[in-house]
Amino acid sequence: MKFQVNRDVFSEAVSFAVKLLPQRTTLPILSGILIEATDAGLTLSSFDYEVSAQTEISAEVSEPGKVLVSGRLLAEIASRLPNAPVTFATEEGRISVSCGSAHFTLLSMPVEEYPTLPQVSAQSGFLPAELFANAVSQVAVAASRDDVTPVITGVQLEISGNKLSLIATDRYRVAVREIEWTADESVTDVITALVPARTLTEIGKTFGHSGSISVAITSSDERELIAFQAEKKTVTSLLIKGNFPPVKRLFPETVDNYAVINTAELIEAVRRVSLVLEREAALRFTFSADGLTLEAIGSEQAQASETIDAFLTGTETVVSLKPAFLLDGLGAVHSEFVRISFTKTDNPNKPGPVLITSQSSKDQAGADNYKYLLQPNLLLR
Repeated sequence: MKFQVNRDVFSEAVSFAVKLLPQRTTLPILSGILIEATDAGLTLSSFDYEVSAQTEISAEVSEPGKVLVSGRLLAEIASRLPNAPVTFATEEGRISVSCGSAHFTLLSMPVEEYPTLPQVSAQSGFLPAELFANAVSQVAVAASRDDVTPVITGVQLEISGNKLSLIATDRYRVAVREIEWTADESVTDVITALVPARTLTEIGKTFGHSGSISVAITSSDERELIAFQAEKKTVTSLLIKGNFPPVKRLFPETVDNYAVINTAELIEAVRRVSLVLEREAALRFTFSADGLTLEAIGSEQAQASETIDAFLTGTETVVSLKPAFLLDGLGAVHSEFVRISFTKTDNPNKPGPVLITSQSSKDQAGADNYKYLLQPNLLLR
């Protein structure tokens, strides 16, 4: 095999193909990147049985062929090559990579031992890439990072008609975002797919500026897969098995007691006051007609408090919230103001979760259909 390719195009393609591969794998063969050269150009692929990535780029191919090489090593080399065309050639199990004055010789891996990449044919629909990436960034922060309960380490996608809902929870908070999407004519039923949050986050970052993303969900050989495609790039992910908890029902229809605050001011105040807190400690928030007072009791040596403007509707309310979780919700609002609503429970001694939503102005609610429900103790038990 022999070809010549633009350095920047090649480096970006290799980086994309290996981005989702795990740092360590039980099978060394799965750390490889498969490069296929044909008269049409190059196809670069990676697959570890959980996630696959594939991209096509243009190249001047003088000798077609197929080769498997260490993915991360090739990605590091490609990112540091000088500004010149890259010449790639194979001979007797060795790979030659030349670019300007730089020359590398790498060992190839056995192509015949590499697994066959999953094939996805059915298309469920498509949606604007930037809108999807934004929604993923808002919701994925609420997914659990504890692998003990795999079902809540994912983001649940729910497709119904022209609506796509993204939902995540770690039992301490729930994040939901609804966006418009264009469903394929063959899709008539409600479709759900539980995608690993880490994978979905990388997909959002990778495809965020791609114009439009095509989404397909398919079942083959008892494996349920979701595929995302845009600009000659494809990523597939194995779906998480299990029943996602019915957390959407936790959101109230209406809340009469709420406060509206400038988002940036609240973020800065939370960061300042929480400096004295010990790990996992909560901040005390007092919402009154005079504004919002934040209080932190870190230890006998350090306390902090601050008062900022807040526009309260309803009765004075005191809640205790973990600052890290609150900051995740505030950072995802993406609006100048934020509305913090106070829900009630049947137990008067137990405050209900707070509901965080966007607010366009002091008097106008936001319109991005983002909701973040947070309380200091478990939402689901």
